[in-house]
Amino acid sequence: VRLQTQPKPQPGQSPLYSGTFDCFRKTLVGEGVRGLYRGMAAPIIGVTPMYAVCFFGFGLGKRLQQRKPDDVLTYPQLFAAGMLSGVFTTVIMAPGERIKCLLQIQAATGETKYSGSLDCAKQLYREAGIRGVYKGTVLTLMRDVPASGMYFMTYEWLKNILTPEGKSVSDLSVPRILFAGGLAGIFNWVVAIPPDVLKSRFQTAPEGKYPNGFRDVLRELIREEGVASLYKGFTAVMIRAFPANAACFLGFEVAMKFLNWVAPGI
Repeated sequence: VRLQTQPKPQPGQSPLYSGTFDCFRKTLVGEGVRGLYRGMAAPIIGVTPMYAVCFFGFGLGKRLQQRKPDDVLTYPQLFAAGMLSGVFTTVIMAPGERIKCLLQIQAATGETKYSGSLDCAKQLYREAGIRGVYKGTVLTLMRDVPASGMYFMTYEWLKNILTPEGKSVSDLSVPRILFAGGLAGIFNWVVAIPPDVLKSRFQTAPEGKYPNGFRDVLRELIREEGVASLYKGFTAVMIRAFPANAACFLGFEVAMKFLNWVAPGI
């Protein structure tokens, strides 16, 4: 978020952060380890219901396209099911993303307007009502709907490729699940980064700066910083994407096996 929202340097000046590792170093030196986790309370509160709703949405999307429970879906159908999960998660994701972004940039600007996630939510609601808390929802949808489609389709495709001949997909080994989940996360973020940059800029901008929403943000970014600015933070996102999503899918597969063992008829 800090890389995506750093101001354009004046002529003759260097940017605030020269890259991912410079941002990491400056945050660590200036704010300590806690600075790396600034604004994480809101996402942590929402992460469990968000992933529950995400996988529920994917399952529902698959069932809506199946005539029989054992029908094998095509990859475009899996992509469509994944897109539905993105719609479901936005309801939970948008407020948490808004709060996280505001808290993460305020330390870099030197201004301390919010004392924490709850204080940030209260102030946003007081200033603009529920619309203030959900600012950037359309951009969150633009990020999560296609990215989630890519996410789940890639994961299912890789599972099928990695399954040995004559074996079931459900018997895939842990290393293969981790590999498939990690690569699915990378494919997800390749699609998600441009709208994520627009979302971060829009959600952290002063009220009224972008009256036409993401179109104004997009025009300003391309005019002032070029098309490459839509991939700001690419390195940071990719470093996170593989291990985080490998762990996510492994957790899902282990949880499903446990639940099917505990309550096989449900």
